[in-house]
Amino acid sequence: MYQFILQKTDSRSHARLGEIHTWHGTFPTPMFMPVGTQATVKALTPEDLEEVGAGIILANTYHLYLRPGADLIAKAGGLHRFMNWKRGMLTDSGGFQVFSLAGLRKMTDEGVLFSSHIDGSKHFFTPEKVMEIEQQLGADIAMCFDVCTPIPSRYEEAKLAVERTTAWAKRCKAAHTREDQALFGIIQGNLFEDLRTRSAEEIVDIDFPGYAIGGLSVGESKEEMYQTLAYLHPLLPQDKARYLMGVGAPEDLVEGVYHGIDMFDCVLPTRIARHGTAFTHTGKIVMRNAKYAEDFAPLDEACYCSVCRNYSRAYLRHLIKAEEILAHRLISYHNLYFLLNLMKDIRQAIQEERFLEFRKAFYQSVRPFRKDERIY
Repeated sequence: MYQFILQKTDSRSHARLGEIHTWHGTFPTPMFMPVGTQATVKALTPEDLEEVGAGIILANTYHLYLRPGADLIAKAGGLHRFMNWKRGMLTDSGGFQVFSLAGLRKMTDEGVLFSSHIDGSKHFFTPEKVMEIEQQLGADIAMCFDVCTPIPSRYEEAKLAVERTTAWAKRCKAAHTREDQALFGIIQGNLFEDLRTRSAEEIVDIDFPGYAIGGLSVGESKEEMYQTLAYLHPLLPQDKARYLMGVGAPEDLVEGVYHGIDMFDCVLPTRIARHGTAFTHTGKIVMRNAKYAEDFAPLDEACYCSVCRNYSRAYLRHLIKAEEILAHRLISYHNLYFLLNLMKDIRQAIQEERFLEFRKAFYQSVRPFRKDERIY
């Protein structure tokens, strides 16, 4: 049902070209996955997502368990039918959401007791319970239940998280029985190289069809994130998919691919859209700014999405200032198109053995996110 095929590795970097086969179709890698936390990518329809080129999207186990409930979704025939999405689907384990509750949860070796952010009701997540929920949801790819620590964290706290993540990954694999669903392991370890190395070795030893890198993009610098990816690369199997969780800034996608990452997800493109911010080929622009009030140019003159072909910056700013929900929809559509088209261009550059040139040109055209000569 699931298969990752590595087609090509760039000869001058770790960038990889491949494809993933699932029950609901095949998508190319590297790929960005739009986030549909509650069985919807905010402001967009499944038809919109197909238009912008999404091959796989992500939904959240924690939120869907609380509302509307995994039983109801199972009765509907699973997440794909429930939300009318016909392509690939991944569900995270809800681990990040549970552990971000801080004062609302208590963790033991057995699992996590937490209070719902909706009504305060008590719930207990174990690896076995999470596998039960994810199998009811029926996504093509499910994630193990893991322990994510904030950055910075004390060494002993990060060490305990690694130990529990490994133990829970073994329990998840033992409890997972759905043959049309792939289960990915997650590597933790905070910013401690020895703990990251230990976690990678232990999770790889359990043998999953894919591996995710969790616990990054949660407060560390970009340099720290890239350094972590650099030393993890040789520890991960070449023939398995690699997924960097919660990362979606354009420069992070480029650098993630440079370090051998195949899959990404993040709420960033739709979240900033709801605040009137758009990605463009020269950097982010804030459409609320007064200078766009009489700007009748497209949102991004180098973009060919339907928004840029049909609407001006002045009109989009008007929608934002008038608090019209159409602004959220149009800018969200553009931002996802931008990222998915960026990934398409990256794949083509890898195929044509010019990824390093593409990377250099990216930093020369987009505003300088990083002033680091190593990128050249």
